[in-house]
Amino acid sequence: MTLANCILLASLLFSIGVYGLLTRRQAVAMLLCVELMLNAANIVFVSFAHFRGGPGQIFAIFALAITVAEVAVGLALVLLLYRKHGDTAIDLASETKG
Repeated sequence: MTLANCILLASLLFSIGVYGLLTRRQAVAMLLCVELMLNAANIVFVSFAHFRGGPGQIFAIFALAITVAEVAVGLALVLLLYRKHGDTAIDLASETKG
């Protein structure tokens, strides 16, 4: 496996995540797409650390910690949205604002 293959894999995963984020309306599916995009960034961090050297693995660990926090907050918001409206469609979130 070369650096170009790793970057190609990461860009493919990131593109799938962006497409899913733009086309999905369910909050859980959107959270999964964001996770896919963050994992693509982690692949790039680790592959550059492996092939070029540097602190990429440390960045990947920090990104995983941020991902865990994002999942906790995101799922709390999804539960709030489901309790209030009985659905997790993101279009209903604007009605929850006020």
